[in-house]
Amino acid sequence: MDKSSLVYPMFVKAGENIEEEIPTMPGQFRYSVDRMPKLLYELMDAGVTSVMLFGIPDHKDEVGSGAYACDGIVQTALEKAKKEVPELYCIGDVCMCEYTSHGHCGILKDTYVDNDLTLEKLAQIAVSQVQAGADMVAPSDMMDGHIRAIREALDQKGFITTPIMSYAVKYASAFYGPFRDAAGSAPSFGDRKSYQMDYHNRREAMKEALLDIQEGADIIMVKPAMSYLDLVREIKDATQVPMAAYSVSGEYAMVKAGAKLGYIDEAAILCEMAAGAYRAGTDIYMTYYAKEIAHYMDEGRIG
Repeated sequence: MDKSSLVYPMFVKAGENIEEEIPTMPGQFRYSVDRMPKLLYELMDAGVTSVMLFGIPDHKDEVGSGAYACDGIVQTALEKAKKEVPELYCIGDVCMCEYTSHGHCGILKDTYVDNDLTLEKLAQIAVSQVQAGADMVAPSDMMDGHIRAIREALDQKGFITTPIMSYAVKYASAFYGPFRDAAGSAPSFGDRKSYQMDYHNRREAMKEALLDIQEGADIIMVKPAMSYLDLVREIKDATQVPMAAYSVSGEYAMVKAGAKLGYIDEAAILCEMAAGAYRAGTDIYMTYYAKEIAHYMDEGRIG
């Protein structure tokens, strides 16, 4: 365990002079691009050298055009981040739910997501992010065949060395609630259970991970982390690619709420959660507590 394994998920919002706290995630903020460097410098000072950017646009439409626009919020943020902190490793979230007026992760046909039509848009998103400065792309949409579509599109544009981190094992989870508040990405109708995984289902996790590796995924992610570490271990043992785990917004919010009430020791809990993830086989740990964990690593409390 060391700080190089930590990734901080960051929310960037269209507009200027914005640094607004997220009500359901105390201590986490939405930043406009002009205010973003402050946090980037803080992360670098703590030793956290990787961020994943999630965009909150000022306009949404049926086809999520803001996700793949060259001047989209994530693209603009990537350009700014690379200019301000060139050594920062930037990961782009490839999805459409924050950008569509209906809140689903792809293009709708009647009342369902058209998987194949969505693939073309996801490939556009990935290419536009890499052109803007992303070092890696991470498709979180859960469409079938998305890794192949993105790999082919990146290769065609000459980005043959850009890695893909696949949300291969992403469950339809109640732990995502605060994130959807933070990103304004809750679906306006229905849910995402048709393209995210049933949390009762263990066998599908291995199937999805192996399929994505065959399609060109360089890293496999399990999301959420805390309740799914059995799958981190199982997939780690069966594959030869790095494993990522995402300690999601609901995990963060529960720890914050319990600590505020005085029911738990916040530092001890978050260190134990992180150690559990690493013990299970996590190589890359995405967490809103990245700065704090980095400090605790320096102090020898974890690592």
